[in-house]
Amino acid sequence: MDEWFEHSPFVGFVPWIIYWVVAEGPSTWMFGALCAVLSAIILGISMGRGGPRLLELVTIGFFVAVTAAGVVLGATDRDWMDTYATTLSSGVLAVMALVSMAFTPFTEQYAKMDRPLQDWEKPAFRQTNRVLTLMWALVFALISTLGFVATRVPETVDWTNWVIPVVVIVGAVGMTQAYPARVRERARPT
Repeated sequence: MDEWFEHSPFVGFVPWIIYWVVAEGPSTWMFGALCAVLSAIILGISMGRGGPRLLELVTIGFFVAVTAAGVVLGATDRDWMDTYATTLSSGVLAVMALVSMAFTPFTEQYAKMDRPLQDWEKPAFRQTNRVLTLMWALVFALISTLGFVATRVPETVDWTNWVIPVVVIVGAVGMTQAYPARVRERARPT
């Protein structure tokens, strides 16, 4: 696989993207969750270097719980997931990112894969990952909020469930790629 893909948090988001696409139709969230669990396990095994990361553990835990809830609740009692799938899943990602900042920012687990060991304790490395993790937390909090708005104001659903989230995620991926290089460039001695 492409080295950027292997060392990027993007690989950890693939199961979530699968879920958001599959779970978009009525009563498809359980199938989306099952697809997300399987993709998380397959990607985790194929990427396997460095052990499991927080994002992958949260991904597997969340989607196993959602799948189990779908099986246990049965079709008549799980309609709430059709309504709140985006809000709940994005909210979980926002909380995961925020909580990780108290310990090791989740982006740091990916950044360490392509940075030498001597960089790991440098203030610029740590600050870069705090900034990126906070950015992703805010992105997911925004998407969660937009998902909630879509449930309350259905005429906004194209914008609140698709257009704005896609633009924000693409911007965040771009920032995840560009920001560390800019910080390294500024930190170089002149």
